[in-house]
Amino acid sequence: MSETSWKDRLFGGFRKTSERLSTNLTEVVGTAKLDDSTLDNVEDALIMSDLGPSAAARIRAKLSEKKFGLNITEIELKEAVADEIAEILRPVAVPIEITAFPRPQVLLVIGVNGSGKTTTIAKMAHLFQEDDYGVMLAAGDTFRAAAIGQLATWAERIGVPVIRGPEGGDPASIVFDGVKAATDQGIDALIVDTAGRLQNKRELMDELAKIRKVLGRLNPEAPHDVVLVLDATNGQNALAQIEVFKEIAGVTGLIMTKLDGTARGGVLVAAAEQYGLPIHAIGVGEKIDDLRPFDPDLVARVIAGVA
Repeated sequence: MSETSWKDRLFGGFRKTSERLSTNLTEVVGTAKLDDSTLDNVEDALIMSDLGPSAAARIRAKLSEKKFGLNITEIELKEAVADEIAEILRPVAVPIEITAFPRPQVLLVIGVNGSGKTTTIAKMAHLFQEDDYGVMLAAGDTFRAAAIGQLATWAERIGVPVIRGPEGGDPASIVFDGVKAATDQGIDALIVDTAGRLQNKRELMDELAKIRKVLGRLNPEAPHDVVLVLDATNGQNALAQIEVFKEIAGVTGLIMTKLDGTARGGVLVAAAEQYGLPIHAIGVGEKIDDLRPFDPDLVARVIAGVA
């Protein structure tokens, strides 16, 4: 996919978010001075746009340090906000690198049911394929037959092998078979789907601990990545999921999906500011190539409505 078409998709994907932020900021400025009262209103506007209290407070503090003229225009304010959003996003815009030796690099993918986890795994696999890496999938979410079937369908569609077992089977044994097969076949990346149920955190913790134990026997470095898939339409609830999964799964990075279906894209900024975890990629559509590492400066300008 060309850079231009991805940029166009970003514009489309973040349109609701940028319109929401624009509306909130427009209500703040006209020929307003950037005094304490206006800055309070800007901070409120950012919070209402799902950037979160911490990021909003940080941006407000930075804006108060800038030297504006007597009056501030809407475009000046948006440009300044874009600059500060970019500052927050730059450190976390970290694509996944396939560096494990010996191969394969094992990526555990976690997330609540409905977050787009299984589809995201297929899109990740496609991204790696574009860089000429060999990819294998493992259907470790044995709790749901639909998840196994969906992953197998995607694997067939993009032409990668998938290791699967029966519904209700032991996820750790699937992972064991996956690592063994990937090692034997010289596969670069093994992407493992895992159960997404949070109703019983203890059960999920035990399951992940068992998977880690099995991985440790085969490759002491694995899993190399524990990637949490978040649905942006959940807004601030997505942040609560980071908190829980960090505790029970040792999350090493995030992928944010469904940014095209929400006005809550500001949660990307909130997640970056609050947790500082690498955000490996963002999804803005349903097509196989709608998941990409992101340019923090471009995304900041798109969110602020000045790109």
